[in-house]
Amino acid sequence: MAPSADPVSRIVIENVAIATVDAHDTEYASGHLVVAGNRIESIGAGPAPQGLQNVVRRIDGTGHLATPGLINTHHHFYQWITRGMATDHNLFDWLVALYPTWARIDEPMVRAAAQGSLAMMARGGVTTAMDHHYVYPRGSGDLSGAIIGAARDMGVRFTLARGSMDRSVKDGGLPPDFAVETLDGALAGTEATIDAHHDASFDSMTQIAAAPCSPFSISTELLRQGAELARRKGVRMHTHGSETVEEEKFCHELFGMGPTEYFESTGWLGDDVWMAHCVHMNDSDIAAFARTGTGVAHCPSSNARLAAGIARVPDMLAAGVPVGLGVDGTASNESGELHTELRNALLINRLGAHREKALDARQALRLGTHGGARVLGRTDQIGSLEPGKLADLVLWKLDTLAHASIADPVTALVFGAAAPVTLSLVDGKPVVEDNHLITADEDAIARATRDEARRLARIAAGA
Repeated sequence: MAPSADPVSRIVIENVAIATVDAHDTEYASGHLVVAGNRIESIGAGPAPQGLQNVVRRIDGTGHLATPGLINTHHHFYQWITRGMATDHNLFDWLVALYPTWARIDEPMVRAAAQGSLAMMARGGVTTAMDHHYVYPRGSGDLSGAIIGAARDMGVRFTLARGSMDRSVKDGGLPPDFAVETLDGALAGTEATIDAHHDASFDSMTQIAAAPCSPFSISTELLRQGAELARRKGVRMHTHGSETVEEEKFCHELFGMGPTEYFESTGWLGDDVWMAHCVHMNDSDIAAFARTGTGVAHCPSSNARLAAGIARVPDMLAAGVPVGLGVDGTASNESGELHTELRNALLINRLGAHREKALDARQALRLGTHGGARVLGRTDQIGSLEPGKLADLVLWKLDTLAHASIADPVTALVFGAAAPVTLSLVDGKPVVEDNHLITADEDAIARATRDEARRLARIAAGA
């Protein structure tokens, strides 16, 4: 047999603190990581094994913490170009104020907004991003393709939740009539996106989920048929649920039941489903999510920004509900960063009933890594640092003024200021070096997002 050509290249990281976030929360005060191609080959205490072949890079990780890459489980990229608007509104008033502007988006705007959203997340340690895009104005171009292309160019792993709305104001919903699709159009668009872009392989960089928007913007039939479509195609399902008291009231008035009961009646509870927010969940709701394996994308900053309330995350975790973290759209979380959500999740949940026992630093890190992988159905591939898993990892610099006096590195990462990213690998390839993107021009993206935000504002003002 001929020798193998092009032996796999290796990156070796040594002298680094490691939080693996594996099933045992294994940590190393000073250890090593070996990346071979796009997989983690070895991890452990002390220096790397001797005699490794084809080492293309050695990194001294002194003063750093290595963790799995962060995983974002809920976002709306297009909102990057409508940040800073309706800043003193609750959810329903905020949506009514912004839907008329959002309904004017087009392909260049969406591509620029996706680039801005992705760049901000990637620079802050996100290696797997997710976008729930549900606004598809007629004649606006290939919006799904623009978003997927932006993620591909940035080099991050990505899930597009192909959203949809078919319940407008004339049907008792919140979106304006011109901002929604037809039932058949929404289903056809979702299926076409799945067929064109979904990759179910182990090291997939692009996956698609079926994602009707929310109870107050979609018909019952879209929920039912959307669930049937997703399960026929073998993709996951995503929507908003139990975000506000107004939504609870809306569901009782329109459907005669609360959101969780309504979702279950339409086929929308299951271990292939995750929902954003889930702020207003009673004991029965949490039990239903735990029984069915339905996941939750917890978005603490957005929930606070829109005064939605404090989600019962400690109770969900105690019941066994899968929980990950989400940025949410940047029109309700203007920072657009996920690493700050580690801290905010911990602090905001300590304002709830469990007080100082609500979450600790390691639970917060797990929400942003392994929890996200569980919600997206990808724990075999990502979310923890283990041999055989994909090489999505981050080196956080913790030896500067902001963190150096905090002895425990995980505490420093979660409780401290946002830590710089010295290196972020996605699929074994560098995306961030020394706190700067290397796969995109940050200044060019900033200019493009500013220009498209101004163009959208002019179009909306003239509508």
